[in-house]
Amino acid sequence: MRIGLVGGGFPEVRRCLTEALADLAIPELDGAELVDVPHSAPVPADVLAPLGSTIDGPLIDACGARLVQQFGVGVSGVDLDAARERGIPVANVPGGSSGNATAVAEIALLLLLALLRRYEEARAGVAEKVVGAPMGSTLRGRTVAVLGTGDIGVEVATRLRAFGVRVVGIGRREAAAYPEASAVVDEYRRGDLPAALAGCDDLVVACPLTEETRGIVADAALAALNPAGHVVNVARGPVVDRDALLAALASGRLAGAGLDVTWVEPIDPHDELLGHNVLVTPHVGGITEESYAGMARGFVTNVGRFLRGEPIQHRVA
Repeated sequence: MRIGLVGGGFPEVRRCLTEALADLAIPELDGAELVDVPHSAPVPADVLAPLGSTIDGPLIDACGARLVQQFGVGVSGVDLDAARERGIPVANVPGGSSGNATAVAEIALLLLLALLRRYEEARAGVAEKVVGAPMGSTLRGRTVAVLGTGDIGVEVATRLRAFGVRVVGIGRREAAAYPEASAVVDEYRRGDLPAALAGCDDLVVACPLTEETRGIVADAALAALNPAGHVVNVARGPVVDRDALLAALASGRLAGAGLDVTWVEPIDPHDELLGHNVLVTPHVGGITEESYAGMARGFVTNVGRFLRGEPIQHRVA
């Protein structure tokens, strides 16, 4: 049985999957082989896992894949329609059960705090032997919107509340659909995003990338934030309109942005955005020893269920 890793990103996945295969010792996966699957030269694989690359119909056909299993939550890199047409199930590993949501929430707070305390300037000050500058702002007392009230959004809101923040949760459905979020936000809003952002200082983007959310954080949404606000994106790059973000930063309307995800990964180190107050981490929000171990166990367990003919868990297509 072969598990195909598609894409050259996220190098620790192979190690964590190897460890999970050994630790769980699922009989159906005895002797399972992890193989790299380049688009340019596909190789046979029973299971495909997207690692910073795309999985489309031709790749599924070329590999003879029977299952697409994501190592994590987001499946925006998978052509779900193509998988459905071929009767190939697609599944993920939810962030709440694996520890991924906790890890991503922590990096969201890291980015927001670094922006507020002007961390990059402070680091530069050390090299210049400056003491007592720059002057930053506290997180306490701010109003922060969290776009997306799933597992990650709940973990973000929980941590923001501990800092004395007023948290506004923004979701697609009525508040009753998100009982866990309703318990940790001060106010829940839905509908028109610019209206929902009115009165908020900062925005943390934590929603899935779908056709409905692609580019949703655009000019009107950014303009709705209070002046000198910040945007932190730990979802997927295209949820935020890049040109709108650049314009808001260039005009000074937005004070800064923290990005763990970008529109093209890796981001070009000469990208025009980086000429402004933008902090970027290379899509490492969910990459911790703890979360990767949890995702690897979820991944291997689900593949075992599939091979035994049992209903797979967390199927998305």
